[in-house]
Amino acid sequence: MDSLGPAYTRFGLALFKELSKTNDGNVLFSPESVSTAIGMLPLGAQGATSAQLQKVLFSEKDTESSRIKAEEKELEKTEEIQNQFQRFLDEISKPTDEYELKIANRLFGEKTYLFLQKYLDYVEKHYHASMEPVDFVNAADESRKKINSWVESQTNEKIKDLLPDGSLSSSTKLVVVNVVYFKGQWDSEFKKENTKEEEFWLNKSTSKSVQMMRQRQSFSFLILEDLQAKILGLPYKNNDLTMFVLLPNDIDGLEKIIDKITPEKLIEWTSPGHMEERHVSLHLPRFEVEGSYDPEVLLAAMGMGGGFSEWRGDYVSDSGLSSRSGVPAHKFLHRSLLVVTEEGSEAEAATGLGLVVTSAPDYENFHCNHPFLFFIRHNESNSVLFFGRFSSP
Repeated sequence: MDSLGPAYTRFGLALFKELSKTNDGNVLFSPESVSTAIGMLPLGAQGATSAQLQKVLFSEKDTESSRIKAEEKELEKTEEIQNQFQRFLDEISKPTDEYELKIANRLFGEKTYLFLQKYLDYVEKHYHASMEPVDFVNAADESRKKINSWVESQTNEKIKDLLPDGSLSSSTKLVVVNVVYFKGQWDSEFKKENTKEEEFWLNKSTSKSVQMMRQRQSFSFLILEDLQAKILGLPYKNNDLTMFVLLPNDIDGLEKIIDKITPEKLIEWTSPGHMEERHVSLHLPRFEVEGSYDPEVLLAAMGMGGGFSEWRGDYVSDSGLSSRSGVPAHKFLHRSLLVVTEEGSEAEAATGLGLVVTSAPDYENFHCNHPFLFFIRHNESNSVLFFGRFSSP
């Protein structure tokens, strides 16, 4: 089975393509965050729900053999996935002075509902997530505010009101929350005095003014001739994380090439052996992107929702979450925020003056003045923490 790094890349690109079908604006989400929250729901599940988690994260060829195996083999496969989650969380949560990367998981459960200790121990072991009892039955809105307050505290007060008014009710039994917070500084910061107002082209006839950051520096760079595009790696301090930007040559080129991008190609293009260090004149807008989605709806649209929709019917009998009969309703939302500035990036998931073109340029131009794709990768685990598109200031 693949490691979770390539699995997150595959899952993230598939989710992005689905979002692109109905959304032509900015897109941002965390593949790690969505899949971790999914992973906390069907722990210990049998049959369809166990296979469904595998289908979300791994390719068809990876799961074909497990679908025809006996039930106990399915459970072994699910256990393997959970162990990989645990190793991944341990790896990227190592403390460092170079950046802030925080992943926090928590379950909020109805205090009168008897969740099995086996389930709680399992989630604690694999996801470092504890269960906090709340009163959904008598105080659903107060419980909502409590959950929102916890999310706000975990994201440096950047993500507010994760759960909107009326999103919880007295029938809610479980809310699963996963938060990814990242704040990093560029390895080579942009000088603020170089930031100038420039036009960003939404399409060939419409543009908006943006604050364009500029620097000329050596970056990992690759020309994708088949796609008529190029890709650049912008490292954060310590080089543990990198933001990759995929920029089409044409203003309206991104939509034309999305379907041609595969997870395997994305991994190959951004591998150290493929990208070259080149001197680049980089123009990157100062921008902020936020995304909020119902992952269950997206997964259903991707043809992956079958097992998850069944939770409402087999949550107790199939998963062993509780010793009490009944159907516990659950809530599952995802919101991400990314802020890109001269100093670096803050997400939920600079040198050089005189940028005049000379007669014999010895550098590549990488001017992000039209829609581009970007993702932030944890290099050691090869895992994509944030995935998005910037197409409208």
